[in-house]
Amino acid sequence: MKIICIGRNYAEHAKELNNPVPKEPLFFCKPDSAIIQKGKPFFYPEFTKDIHFECEIIVRINKLGKHINQKFAHKYFDEVALGLDLTARDLQQECKTKGLPWEKAKAFDGSAPMGEFISLSENNLDVNNLSFELKKNNETVQVGNTNQMIFSVAQIIEHVSKFFTLKIGDLIYTGTPEGVGPIAIDDEFEGFIEGKSSLKVPIR
Repeated sequence: MKIICIGRNYAEHAKELNNPVPKEPLFFCKPDSAIIQKGKPFFYPEFTKDIHFECEIIVRINKLGKHINQKFAHKYFDEVALGLDLTARDLQQECKTKGLPWEKAKAFDGSAPMGEFISLSENNLDVNNLSFELKKNNETVQVGNTNQMIFSVAQIIEHVSKFFTLKIGDLIYTGTPEGVGPIAIDDEFEGFIEGKSSLKVPIR
């Protein structure tokens, strides 16, 4: 199982980080050791002093596929969840400055907390029009809708499957809206899809 993360997929988020809006989906990967499930805490590591949260809709692949045309992409998933892409900004900036890969800033253990998956069909949800929200210590910090994404889920699947065979259980983090910010020990994060709580991440 692999975790594929899409970067800069919301225009306002790209602007807040002073990044150009991409012309094709940008993606990177995380290992399965990045996953934290079912409300378990994230323990702040010693190697960084500046971790930021990024709230994202996650799609789980349910069918083996390669070179998937976007018009058939809907056949390769039927569940979504909410997750956090945690980023060590200080390490990321250091790597960028030196022109080095920055997996250690994005793919460290526990850097991909996620909530329970929900069925799109059973809940009559449209992956292209999903509202979501993240609260930090009971205050809203991010609000988004998948209709704001630069690249739709179908476009993402078509693009990524040119390079990687998608396998059952693979996860795609689809990008984050504006409002990202730092986490601190004792913070409590709660995420919502269509107003329903679906993610809880305590920071310890």
